[in-house]
This record gives sequence, C-alpha cells and structure tokens, in this order.
Amino acid sequence: MCPPAASPSPFLALSAAALVAACGPQGGPPPGGFPPAVVAVQEVKPAARPIEFEFPAQTAGSREVEVRARVTGILHKRNYEEGARVAAGQSLFTIDPVPFEAALARSEADAVAAEAQFNQASRNAKRYKPLWETKAVSQKEYDDAVSAEEIAAAQLKAAKARLTEAKLNVTYTRVESPIPGVTSRALKSEGSLVSGPDVLLTTVTQTDPMYVNFGLSESEQTRLARDAAAGKLQLPKDGKFEVVLRFEDGTTYAKPGRLAFSDVRVSGSTGTSDARAEMPNADGRLRPGQFVRAILKGAVRPDAIAVPQRAVMEGPQGKMVYVLGAESKAEPRPVTVGEWSGTDWIILEGLKPGDKVIVDGLMKVFPGGAVQVGDPNQPPPGAPGAPKKADAKPEAKGDAKPQEKK
Repeated sequence: MCPPAASPSPFLALSAAALVAACGPQGGPPPGGFPPAVVAVQEVKPAARPIEFEFPAQTAGSREVEVRARVTGILHKRNYEEGARVAAGQSLFTIDPVPFEAALARSEADAVAAEAQFNQASRNAKRYKPLWETKAVSQKEYDDAVSAEEIAAAQLKAAKARLTEAKLNVTYTRVESPIPGVTSRALKSEGSLVSGPDVLLTTVTQTDPMYVNFGLSESEQTRLARDAAAGKLQLPKDGKFEVVLRFEDGTTYAKPGRLAFSDVRVSGSTGTSDARAEMPNADGRLRPGQFVRAILKGAVRPDAIAVPQRAVMEGPQGKMVYVLGAESKAEPRPVTVGEWSGTDWIILEGLKPGDKVIVDGLMKVFPGGAVQVGDPNQPPPGAPGAPKKADAKPEAKGDAKPQEKK
C-alpha cells in the first residue's frame, strides 16, 4: 500500500511524491505496458484436401547408348555436329571402307569359284549314278563322286557365309545412331585407329520423353500405406501420380508427367527405393543431369485439418501454432504436420475442429499474451495510410450566431 503524499517537511514531501510516482495511479495499467496485439485468426474446419509429396530428383535421358564401331579401321570422317539432334539410323562416323570393299570383292570371287566347283561335282555324281546302277563302275568310284559333291556344297556354303560377312563389314564402316536423340562430343578424331567395339566414339541420349529419378524413403512409404489402410489417405488409382517439376529458380515445368516406375527393393545404404517419372520434353527444355524437385499430385486426405504455412512456427519442442484461448490470450499449441496442400500445412495432430488459429500478426504474440482480433496489417490511427475519421457535421444555418460589429 502506498504512503500518503502530504507532508509538512519539504524533504518528506519530495520522498512521498517519488513513492507515489513509483506506485502509479491506483487501478491503472502498469508503466510501460503494451496494448493487446492485433491478430487475424482462422477457425479450424475439417475438409477434403488434395496433398502433394515433394522429393529431390535428377533428370536422365529415357535411353542413353554408347556409339561404337563394329570393325577395326581408320576413322575416315565425322558425319554429325556435336550436340545436335540425330535420327535413328543417321550416320555419325565413317570408317575407311576401302580395305573392306577389297575383302568383299575377294569373297565374291571365292563364292563364284565355289559355286563352279559344286556344279562340276554335282554333274559328276549324276553321271556316275546310272553307271553304278548298271555295274559299269565300282561302288567306290560312285561313293567318291557323291562325296565330292557334298564337299563342294559345303565349300559353297562357307564361301557364301564369308561373302555375307564381307558385305556386313562394308556396311559397318558406316557407324549409325541406333536411337533418335542428342549427340555428345566426339571422343575420337579423323585419322585415329579404331579397334572395333573396344573404342567409344560418342554417346546419344534420347530426351523425349525424359526420365526423372528420385528416392522414396522406407519410413514414408510405411506411413503412407498405414494412413491409406486406415482411410486417412486416398491414393490415386494404381498409384498413377501426376508429377510436376520445379526448377532450382522456383519456376515450374509447364508439362506434367506421370509416375512410371517404383522399385519394391529398398537400398541398404540409403534406406530408399528408386522411383522414376516420365516427362514429355518435345521442346528440349529438360536436359539430362538437372537437379529438380519432383512434386507428386493426386492424393487426397479426407476430413483433413489445414492451416496456412505462415501460421506454423518452429518451437523448442518442434512445430507449433498459436490458438486464441480463453480471455483472448494466445496459447501455444504443439502440432504434428504432414504434407503440403497448396500453401497450407496438413495438421495430423494437435488441433481439433473449432480451434481458432492465429495466422497473422504473430510478430507481437507471446505465450499467454493478450491479443485482439482484427486486421494486423491496418496502420494505427494517426499513422500514414490510416483511415481518416468522418468530418464533423456543419452547424445548421439557423443556429449560426451573427458576428458582432466592431
């Protein structure tokens, strides 16, 4: 209780005045007190919410092949522009064909000679058959003629096989792209000796469609399966998620794709299973090796509770929100968050229908502090941009008093 302020002594009067100032007026707010923080609130209402799953990912060509020569020879010419698009069957390199053309001519001659020998042996066997039937020649002579025909037939077959091989070698001097795609740089220059398939010449990557590879953690897959079995999560039919890509600069790839593959095996080193999305890429904007964010869409949480992302803060024990409590005071509430739904967090635990969550004006809110529901973005009265008060009504003409004459 404060002492009385009156005193006959000047010294005692000054002391009493100081005590009264320190105590403050009876029943008033404490010195230095702040008015209640103005906040905006949002009432929690369960509703069906589409959710998204986002994963770090990397792009890769849907097919990537190594281009190698099938024959040994001197690299005669490069027939493509490095980094350009090529069609399937387009010539990329030419191996010097002259030695192979000479081998082809030799094989053709060998095949002709073998065919002539076979024809001669066949005629001899035909002549010996009636003579053997009339006993004009011995059994041995007839058997030798038949054997000679069979040997000539085998030699002709071998000659034709060598001819086919020689023709293939000539065609193999034209090194072609097996798929349509984008070429890489040439690893060998003209004049280099290419020792057949052992030497890599270049690579071709098919970029339409493009693959996007990412990993699904075992714990997350287990949680999603559990929620789906409990009816808390509805997954798209046959797991056909729609996939959208977000680049490092925050922009989104305009053409959505689909989830094409999910491996059942879990990696022992990473604890994830491989997944792959297939994206259209006719304009070539996606390039192999890009780091992107893969966003899976198509799942729905029925009767989900969601709050704006800005309302969720990081507290000492994890994520938390402020709710409007009794006597208009801010009460901290720990929450367990799930996935994103647009710009909202899905709240799995910590809130119930009817709770009023503070979503704006959080900078001035503290646990147990008094708050006032309103527009926290509205400037205070008298500040620039604040709404002006209505002007006072003018007095009626009949009430105006005549001015006195000086």
